[in-house]
Amino acid sequence: MNAAGLVTDGPLIVAAGVSVLAGLVSFLSPCVLPLVPGYVSYVTGIAGADLDAALGTDPSGRPVSSAGGVAVATRPSRVQVRGRLLAGSMLFVAGFSAVFTLVAFAFGGLGGVLFENQVTLQRVVGALVIVFGLGYLGVLPGLQREARVRWLPVSGLAGAPLLGAVFGLGWIPCVGPTLGAVLGLATVQGGAGRGAFLALAYCVGLGVPFVLFALGFRRLLGAFAAVRRHSAWVVRIGGVLLIAVGVALLFGFWDDLVIWIRSVFGVDGWAI
Repeated sequence: MNAAGLVTDGPLIVAAGVSVLAGLVSFLSPCVLPLVPGYVSYVTGIAGADLDAALGTDPSGRPVSSAGGVAVATRPSRVQVRGRLLAGSMLFVAGFSAVFTLVAFAFGGLGGVLFENQVTLQRVVGALVIVFGLGYLGVLPGLQREARVRWLPVSGLAGAPLLGAVFGLGWIPCVGPTLGAVLGLATVQGGAGRGAFLALAYCVGLGVPFVLFALGFRRLLGAFAAVRRHSAWVVRIGGVLLIAVGVALLFGFWDDLVIWIRSVFGVDGWAI
């Protein structure tokens, strides 16, 4: 299948949408979201106080004036800070994206080998995804737990991609249910390239909010605090999403869902 067919394949594009949502749920989960400000500071090498001073804001995001209008020579400019925030966050996202993509590439390749038994494979994956969803809801203990990175590279831009890779490996116990669902979908899709595509979709959902937070930083702290207060709802929504996908795969509704989406959105030219 050519690249255009890969992106516009019916089941794949639906799975990609689910993967993006799974990535967003992972970002908003209680064991990732609270650590985002610390990661932003670490991958950029900019402390919170220096960031406030460079952007001319206080910790709440309100503008402040410099004393007497005199600039400090060693203080980074607003443009420099913005550029560093963008570069550091994107390098961090690239690091964990590489890890997740390689893993999904392998799972997709395995699915390609087993593609002749697609119906059975789809049911097995569906059952596993339901288990992941129940684990995310806390019904099954041990499937979602916090983890901590034991070793950290040097802070700043040079270590940002490596820290992203370490994050991808060290936080698998935390994002396991959502990532496991994506890997299951990658296996069902039956191809290494398809698996990699779904992993990239997952990383979009997980990584884009990280970059947006880095650029907004202090201004978004209030919004993120509100999300943290309602983290139980994030977990519930994520768990229900995973269980719904698992049920669709287990009982053969997945293909019906794809056909329905094709008919509603007028994409009958997509290959199934």
